[in-house]
Formats: sequence, structure tokens, C-alpha cells
Amino acid sequence: MGATSSSADDFNALEIHHWYGKFMRECPSGQLSLHEFKGLLGLQGMNPEANRYTDQVFSTFDMNKDGFIDFLEFIAAINLVLRGKIDQKLKWYFKLYDADGNGSIDRKELLGIITAVQAINGHQGISPEEFTSMLFQKIDVNGDGELTLDEFVNGIQKDAYLFEIISKSFDLSNVLKSIQNGRRRSIP
Repeated sequence: MGATSSSADDFNALEIHHWYGKFMRECPSGQLSLHEFKGLLGLQGMNPEANRYTDQVFSTFDMNKDGFIDFLEFIAAINLVLRGKIDQKLKWYFKLYDADGNGSIDRKELLGIITAVQAINGHQGISPEEFTSMLFQKIDVNGDGELTLDEFVNGIQKDAYLFEIISKSFDLSNVLKSIQNGRRRSIP
């Protein structure tokens, strides 16, 4: 939880108070469940790939793995989205792509996430298969078919086109807008 607290330090007291009010209006219990997260974003009834992606996003924000996003985890997520440095965001993307948590991303994992992202956000101008092939061709330095954290972060930072695609694909501003506007979507 220490990492969460240090992320919250980037906000001033007034901003924290503002976000706390918004969070508590949306989550009166003080904890956001996966079901509420999907309801807030209007992401129920999706295809299996999109559903797995949403579950993975939720899981990366649930830092203590208790099945809920509490306020400190929420503030850390907002801080990452609004103020995170490129390398911090890329490390988060890596964690999101590494679906099995083994410390590397293989083609199947990347293809699954990109397919899911496109199912939610719409077609990005390049198919998931083309993007996966291009990314591995450009940044899999040792050609072993798996991307390490270093390969991923360094490779994406050096390629403006890849960085732009990844950044657009994972724009989480809709999460913040839903909460900020206080327009919670109905949860069935």
C-alpha cells in the first residue's frame, strides 16, 4: 500500500478532497467492485475478449488484490492517467498486457488484449494481428517471441507510432469523465 500512498502525494489536498467527494458519490461503500466498475463505464454484456480486458484493467488497479478498488487505489489510478510519466504508463500497460503475470508478454497475450481493446473502442485502423506482428518485429530485440519489461518500455519509447497507438487504445479519460460528471450508468 506504500506505493499507493506515494502516488497520492502528487495531488494537493483540494484535489484529493474533490476526487474523494466524487468517488464517494459513485461508491458510497468506499469500495468499487468489478461489477460496479463495469456498470460505471457501461461495459456489461460484452464479448468474452472485451470482458477479459475489462477484468484485467480492474485487476491492475486493484493493487492489494482484495476484489475492490478503494480510494487510495483510485487516486493512484487517476494520478497515473492524468500525470503519469511515459515510463510509468508503459510499465502499467506492460502489466495489463502480461495477462498470466509471468513477467513477459507473448504474442497470444498481446493479440488477446488488442482484440479486446478494439472490441470496446472500435477499430484503430490496424488489425490486432497486424499490430501484434508489427510490435514484435520492431521491439522483440532478441527474437524469442516474448517481450520483457525492458524490451517493451524501451521499444515503445523509441517508436512514436507504436506509442501513439498504445496511448490511444488505452485512453482512460472516459472513466474519469463518468465519475467527474457524476453520471453513473445503470447497473442491471
